[in-house]
Formats: sequence, structure tokens, C-alpha cells
Amino acid sequence: MLRKHALVVAVALLATAQSGLAQTYSTQKNSGVIGIWISPEEIMALPTSGPAWEKLKKLADSDFGKAKGGHNDNHDVYTYGQALVAVRLNDDTYRAKVAANVISAIGSEDNGNVLSLARNLIGYVIAADLIDLKNFDPAKDAQFREWLAMVRHKELGGQGTLITIHEKRPNNFGTHATAARAAAAIYLGDQADLERTAQVFKGWMGDRSSYAGFKYGDLSWQADPNNPVGINPVGATKEGRNIDGVLPDDQRRGGKFKWPPPKENYVYGALQGALAAANILHRAGYDTFNWENRALLRAYNWLHNVANFSPVGDDRWQLPMVDYIYGTNFWDGSLVKVGKNMGWTDWTHGERGTATPITAIRGSVRNSQTNGGVENATVQLRLDSKVKYETSTNSQGQYSFNFIAAGTYEVTASRNGFEASSASVTVAEGQEVTVDLVLNPVQDNEPPAPPRNPRVVEGND
Repeated sequence: MLRKHALVVAVALLATAQSGLAQTYSTQKNSGVIGIWISPEEIMALPTSGPAWEKLKKLADSDFGKAKGGHNDNHDVYTYGQALVAVRLNDDTYRAKVAANVISAIGSEDNGNVLSLARNLIGYVIAADLIDLKNFDPAKDAQFREWLAMVRHKELGGQGTLITIHEKRPNNFGTHATAARAAAAIYLGDQADLERTAQVFKGWMGDRSSYAGFKYGDLSWQADPNNPVGINPVGATKEGRNIDGVLPDDQRRGGKFKWPPPKENYVYGALQGALAAANILHRAGYDTFNWENRALLRAYNWLHNVANFSPVGDDRWQLPMVDYIYGTNFWDGSLVKVGKNMGWTDWTHGERGTATPITAIRGSVRNSQTNGGVENATVQLRLDSKVKYETSTNSQGQYSFNFIAAGTYEVTASRNGFEASSASVTVAEGQEVTVDLVLNPVQDNEPPAPPRNPRVVEGND
């Protein structure tokens, strides 16, 4: 039984700098705009000078035509960039151009296949979200929504649909479909499809209990060929070599397992889709950047530190964002090209190496009698009655849960010989919360029980 009256809880919300993912969801919700990828509030805090801005502004002022479709059409990323400028300058002339460019996407899917649609779709969805197309031009928004709802289920190129490919292909094909499906579901308010998207994506990260319906190719790069995953698990090795963080179904494009590992560019193509999907789902409330022991971070670490392979060309947009999220230092600060599905991160995510927690809960567990720390107490973090994380305390009774999603959690501490204690805490994006839990030692007020097998002592009389 939890003794609430014996619980002392101190909750201190620590303000963080406007870096990392520090823009709080609470602030965004109060404004009515969270942002599928980024919010207007975040954009308004970005600079209107410097090489990254100048490059973006030049693009927004150019005539980059209408959507063409196909694998290599960057019209979607350009439209998103134009939307960034429209919001930053609060300019309806730019907004009108964005709206027209978004509508031009309708029908362009027929010029490619499902992969083309998967790459090209999210730029239009995010652009429409940023300029608030629903209120800016309701007629265009209705037209766009009708197409968006339909195109998710459209058979293209004899390959299937965006949704079926997402649930079938565990490689760059599928990750780009993940991001596009997630963005569309959020824009359309399709919560059921969003939840399904997150479930499948978690399975790709490595949680086969969440989803395991993918069709894999050659399994030689898999840590466990009998249980294949999209990203190899923590500590995975093969023939004594580190394959922790490998994307097996893309790394196989360079051939069967061998060492040194081939510098296979398909992996970065897959990570373009995965990183985009993770950010979109994270902003919708899913803890994607922590899933499967920070699977995405492990993937980038393997490529940089084991394979000695840094991205080039249109893959480099990922680096500012990975640094922004995880506090790494992969990006050298130079301008980056737009990618296959996203770009402009040197402007939107240019604060590099911040190591700012996305959200963190830290605390201590103390003994109410001695006021000292309780070592080896089990601390659980629950959300909706489900255990999301579990850890134990150190010799000072300290514990921490890092990089969790914003939300309301119940933190419970327990240990043999003590009565369990818990506290409910609400933490917003970018905040750090401290929770001090106090355990009461169990009071033994019951009389001793008689011995089960008393020894009979014989007298001498």
C-alpha cells in the first residue's frame, strides 16, 4: 500500500535555455500551434542574418516552378523552406506562394512511385501546417486534405501504397514512408493511423513485441538473423566486431557482412526518413529519441565512430539536427544541402552540441528516519498505469530518467523493508523536474509468532 501521507515531494521546475528541444509543448499548446515539425514560435526566435538565412531567403524569392514528382524532385523541400520565410517575416505574399506550391503537388505522385511520394510528401504537409493553410485559404486546404487522405492509400508503380510499404519495407523505402505517413496522420487528425505508425516504427527500431511484420533481405548484418530488426541492439557483435547500431537491411546493399564495413550510402538515406519520422512523432508525444536505448543515436555513432563514414551531399542535413537533439558534435558548422525529404536544418537547428535534455526527471530516495539516501531502491516511471522506465538508486539514493517525452508521470520508489512511496509529476518539453521521495521503514508492531516446531525440554523430576 502506498503511504501518501508519509510522502515528502519537492518538485522544482528548472528553466532551460531556448536551445535543444527546449520550446515547451505547454507554450505551444497555449498558442494553439504545436507544429508538426517546428512551430511559428520557434521560427520567430531564429536569426534573419547569416549564410544559412541568406541561402534560405534566396530560395524563397526564386521561382522554383511547380511540383514535378519523381525521386529527385526537391520542390517539396523548397516549398517548406519558403514557408519558413513566410512565417519568419510574417508575410502573406510568401504565404500565397506556399499555398499555390502545396496545391501543385496534387497529381504529381503519378510521375513516380511510392518511394517518390514518401520522399516528397512531408515538405508539403509541414508547409501547409506552418502557414496555417486551413485559415489562410480554406478552399485550398479542403482540396489538399481530400488529396492527402486519398494519396496515402493510392497504389503507385505496382509497389503498393504508402501505408503498405511502411509496414513491409524495413529500409530506406519504409523509413521515408514512416515520416510521410506520420505527417499526414497528424495534419488530418487521424489519431488511429498515427498510433499505428508509431507502433510500426517502434518495431523497426528493434522492439519486435511492438511490430515484427517486415520483409527482410539478406540477414548477414543482423545481430540475430532469427529475430531481424531495423537497427541492431545495444552491444551487438558479430565475429568479434561491433555492429551495435547497424541498419542491417540497408547495410546489406554493400554486400554480405565483411570487415572493414563498406561505406554504404543507403544507410544515410534510410536515416533521413527515420530522423524525420522520429522528430514528427516526438512532437506528437512519442518518446522516439529514446526508443530501444536511443537506437537512432547508436546508428549515427556506429557510422561515425566504427565505420568511419560521415554523410556527404544531401545526407548532411541530418547532422545539425542530431547534434541539436542529442548534444553530439557531428556537424562542422558548414552550410548543408537540402535532403531527399527535409532540409534547412543549418538554420532551424543550428545550435549545435547543446546536450540540453529533451525532458528529464531526476531525484532522490531518502530514509525518513536517518534522512540518508536509500541505496538500491527500485524507482519506476509510469504513464497511463504502464511502466515506461525502471531504474535503481545509487549510494546517495539518487536516480534519473533522461530524455523522456513530455507528460504526466507517476514516480514510485520501493525497497524491501520500506513502505513504497509515489508522486505524480507533470513535466513539459525541455524542462527538468526534481522529485524527492521519502521511504518509511516498515514498523514491526505485531507480537512474535510462536515457533512452528517448539523443542520439548524434558525435566529431571
